[in-house]
Amino acid sequence: MLTHWTELDSPLGPLLLTADPATGALNSLSVPGQKGGRTVQEGWRRDPALFRAAEEQLAAYFAGELKEFRLELSTAGSAFREKVWAALDEVPYGATTTYGEIAARIGASRAAVRAVGGAIGANPLLVVRPCHRVIGADGSLTGYAGGLDRKVRLLTLEGRL
Repeated sequence: MLTHWTELDSPLGPLLLTADPATGALNSLSVPGQKGGRTVQEGWRRDPALFRAAEEQLAAYFAGELKEFRLELSTAGSAFREKVWAALDEVPYGATTTYGEIAARIGASRAAVRAVGGAIGANPLLVVRPCHRVIGADGSLTGYAGGLDRKVRLLTLEGRL
């Protein structure tokens, strides 16, 4: 399947954005070295114009002027992952939540916390879908697919740290 992409500069380093070719919906945002992140593949089509709204909103977010993204998103995950990702979308700017709170929000048992963590770690839309707002039950900054230094930067930007 054809993938449209662009790369944007950001305070986190270059951001690789990809979109669904049929709808133009953003389907991934990756940073270099990201666990499970994407890299440009042969046959992909660079199309910066398709990503203008994302570029403008990301610039406003990093400038501290935007608190909620309003982009068309398209992700493909299991029903469980989609529920976890939808719960992430509900965590407001400047707030944090825990893996246990996400599990409770989706109606999963406490035993599902590890599975919730796996779904959060597989989030294909860093920054836009705020997995950086999930912390450990003890308040510790736990793993982040983009690296803990980036998580610290994002939480600092949002006034949480």
